[in-house]
Amino acid sequence: MSIRWRLLISHTTMLIVTLVLFLISALLIPVAITGDIRSIKDLYTRQYALKPLTKPEENVFLDVKYLAKKQPNQLLNETTLKQFDQKLDPVSSGLIIRKGKKIVHSSKILNSIKDEKKLPSFEPENIKVRETISIDHQFFLYVKFDFYFPDQEEGSVIIMREVSPFVELSRSLFPLIFGALFLSLILVNGLLSYFVSRSIIKPLFSLKTATEQMGEGNLNVKIDHARQDEIGQLSYEFDKMRKKLKDSIELQLQYEESRKELISNISHDLKTPITAIKGYIEGIQDGVADSQGKMEKYLSTIKRKATDMDQLIDDLFLFSKLDLKKLPFYFEGIEINRFIINFVEEASFDLEEKGIQVNVENRTKNEVKVIADRDKLRRVMTNIINNSVKHMKKSEKNICININEEADFVEIEVRDNGSGIEEQSLPYIFDRFYRVDTSRNKSTGGSGLGLAIAKQIITEHDGDIWVESQIGVGTSIFFTLKKSI
Repeated sequence: MSIRWRLLISHTTMLIVTLVLFLISALLIPVAITGDIRSIKDLYTRQYALKPLTKPEENVFLDVKYLAKKQPNQLLNETTLKQFDQKLDPVSSGLIIRKGKKIVHSSKILNSIKDEKKLPSFEPENIKVRETISIDHQFFLYVKFDFYFPDQEEGSVIIMREVSPFVELSRSLFPLIFGALFLSLILVNGLLSYFVSRSIIKPLFSLKTATEQMGEGNLNVKIDHARQDEIGQLSYEFDKMRKKLKDSIELQLQYEESRKELISNISHDLKTPITAIKGYIEGIQDGVADSQGKMEKYLSTIKRKATDMDQLIDDLFLFSKLDLKKLPFYFEGIEINRFIINFVEEASFDLEEKGIQVNVENRTKNEVKVIADRDKLRRVMTNIINNSVKHMKKSEKNICININEEADFVEIEVRDNGSGIEEQSLPYIFDRFYRVDTSRNKSTGGSGLGLAIAKQIITEHDGDIWVESQIGVGTSIFFTLKKSI
């Protein structure tokens, strides 16, 4: 069953229950007032419900009716009439005695009625004894009895009480008003059912349409989630899911492109040394290396190419494990100043052979501990310095390592005075297999993975890494490490 029908049935049921309870309440009201269940029948009879009389009025009416039948002349006795007036006065009713065409008695409360013609007409059959009459824009409820005096002149006794015109109008139009209220209740119920169901079903249909479009591959479909209710929250979560799915697919496409690029780069970087090795081996086989010197040169080149391939494979294997987050890290508190100094002492032997001077500038006030993996951090420093060495072409070659302390982290700068990097290449130097030399000439050495590996390691340390460079001045690579608490 659809939501629309469920809402319609629900509202209709509530309407029927409301009407039933209303009718039951209306039936129980006279019982609660009178304490007699038989009053239900009496309450809704025409005589009682439409033209009710108070008890004093009913008693006086019975008395005057009796006199009218047995002793009509007593109705002309002022003493008797005053007694009736006194009984009617507490309920704001009055008595009128009419003889012939004249009003012979009128209670003080009815002094405004002077014209006999405005009173109910004489009716000897006494069929219409209870009714409402309008006199000079005033409404009166009356009960009367018509009779003949002994002299055969027409006589009437009328007990009257002023009533509200609104009450009388309500009584006379009760069926119409009840029908209008009933129709209004149905109309309001129908409108509420329509608008409530529309406010629920319309956004659900929008979600259904969006789902169909997403199923067809359109992840750019717009989902409105401006509403603040549960459906708005559902739309918001659905749109968030759509964005995540879109990002996931885009990321997957990027991974696919990266995988293709990776395969292409690996193929290029492996094929080049393999081709060279094959060429030198063929030269040896063909007797081109016909001297000891040539033979040693060929073998040395083959060894160097094989070493480059081995380094490339090692770097690729390390990068893949880092990228797949399958390389374990063993974090500990490390005194960064002592660590950098020890590293420089170890690396200085090889660097001095290449004519490179390394200096350490410690700008921290005290020994500072950072959270790091010793082996991985050593690999970061090695890769960054190797990158600097590759671009050292000046006669005076310097590398300076600066240690700066911040509030929550330590910033390490490795600055060289090499040839520098062009500005358009700076955003890409941490990408795998990226080389400033677009021809991928390996005359400068390296696998193109060194800085990419460094970035992966620093990222696993929850740190940042970036580069600043000027052509002809040099390059600075910065990275940060969190302090140990």
